[in-house]
Amino acid sequence: MNVAKWVILAVLATIGFGWALSLILAGSLCGALILRRAGGGHVARIRVALDHGSFTALQTDAWGGLTLLAGILLLIPGFITDIVALLLLAGSLRRAFVGEQPRQNGVVDLAPGQWHQVPEPPLPDRRKDERDE
Repeated sequence: MNVAKWVILAVLATIGFGWALSLILAGSLCGALILRRAGGGHVARIRVALDHGSFTALQTDAWGGLTLLAGILLLIPGFITDIVALLLLAGSLRRAFVGEQPRQNGVVDLAPGQWHQVPEPPLPDRRKDERDE
């Protein structure tokens, strides 16, 4: 038997079937709520960062990535994944993984030599030119 089965059997023997099932369902519900509340925006930011090849954007949104991972782990039924997800959600361990606490206003301070202004590229005109027809 693998570890997950042993853990489930130990919890079942300790607190009973009803409470164990309730804990599994509560964990999955919490995971769904986390993914619904915080997941959509983080997935969109990750998709945009990957499309542009901007890995620094992924590094600045590492807190969102950990929240997304915790939501996915809570959604998966099981006690081991729930414990790992709760550890990811704990603030002190998150600071250890990411290195610093995010600012509340979303501003990242950079030294003057660490950034430069990039002009916005012109958008292509997707309208058909009526004069050509």
